[in-house]
Amino acid sequence: MARVKKENTNHYELMYIVANKYTEEELSPIKAKVEKMITDLGGSVIGVEEWGKKHMSYVIKGNRYGYYIILRFDLDYRKLKELDRAFLLSTEVIRHMVISRKIKTAAEMEKDQKIAAKIAAKAKVEETKEQEKEKEKEKDKKKVDLKELDEKLDKILEADDLL
Repeated sequence: MARVKKENTNHYELMYIVANKYTEEELSPIKAKVEKMITDLGGSVIGVEEWGKKHMSYVIKGNRYGYYIILRFDLDYRKLKELDRAFLLSTEVIRHMVISRKIKTAAEMEKDQKIAAKIAAKAKVEETKEQEKEKEKEKDKKKVDLKELDEKLDKILEADDLL
């Protein structure tokens, strides 16, 4: 039986974690090296998203923190094993994962943006409610502090020997 190439099998997303022992300045050559690995295999990088330095759930190779980077790329599916091997041999990257990715249509992207906007609006409303609650707590705290201050001042003034 012949293998049939699926339409969306050559679009991928790569998430990798760079060890914490590298600084922010040392991170850009590592990212360039990863992109070069993909282009050397005949792939093309579509986009890069940096999540920054994050605390990991568990220690990986002695690291509690790592730089999280997501990279979207196109590559022939037969080259994935070579890419995986290159990551396994890399000392900078402590974890990586490649997943197949479906390319979204313009309508799907618009729908996702609308959903993201709704979520952001809801989060903003909740944030303002939290801020209002904190302001009320601060006002109550200030009122209590003023009462205590008045009581202390009264005690001082009532004392017979002020000098």
